[in-house]
Amino acid sequence: MRHPDEPTTSHDTLAPVLRDVTAVVFDTDGVITDSARVHAAAWKTAFDAFLTARPPKDPDARRPFDARDDYLRYVDGKSRLDGAAAFLRARGADASEEIVRAVAADKERLFTERLRAHGVDAYPGTVRLVRALRGAGIPRAAASASRHAGELLDRAGVLDLFDVLVDGGEAARLGLPGKPRPDLFLEAVRRLGAPAGRAAVVEDALAGVEAGRRGGFALVIGVDRTAGRDTSGRLLRHGADIVVSDLGELVAEGEPK
Repeated sequence: MRHPDEPTTSHDTLAPVLRDVTAVVFDTDGVITDSARVHAAAWKTAFDAFLTARPPKDPDARRPFDARDDYLRYVDGKSRLDGAAAFLRARGADASEEIVRAVAADKERLFTERLRAHGVDAYPGTVRLVRALRGAGIPRAAASASRHAGELLDRAGVLDLFDVLVDGGEAARLGLPGKPRPDLFLEAVRRLGAPAGRAAVVEDALAGVEAGRRGGFALVIGVDRTAGRDTSGRLLRHGADIVVSDLGELVAEGEPK
């Protein structure tokens, strides 16, 4: 397994599907860094506490938050407020602005505590792909609805591998709507100086691959690290052109043909 600081070998070459793109935009959580699990755990603690304190009328809606299925369906790839509101509405719970902000703030506190205590790692396969793209002269952007994206990438030792970062703070400053709207990705590729129709988006969230498709990107790559039932199929149905379990699959050793 390659350490993030280890350079890609000169023989690493991009898979054919990537050879015609002129820029690549990567989501952060679950794509570049192993932080989706930390987000999911924080959401579970926050939502389960809420469901216990304010149980919905429907007994079935009181079941605990599922850190895999509910995370992927309702909150993955979205801003904290959008994710909190989507899950609470789905359970028939109070989704007033005050409640949504309170649950989102609780999740933020829990996530920050866990991030400071344990940090996150970059996926070696992703690092290998990013280095291969850099070796091929293809510009790279990281884009995320999270305000922690820069800190996550820096702590994982990979921030300098990206030419551009558009995070949740920038999205808020610019008034960019959240996924599945494509605005975040379009801003990232604009800063790279490439048209979306010649660029690729890499995402692990349903809302993210849908955003890539809506944005008119030439290639939308889904990443399925869950091994969940029909997760790959759901990514394809929401807009992914291809789905891989690890981005290292898009890099091969050997001279280009």
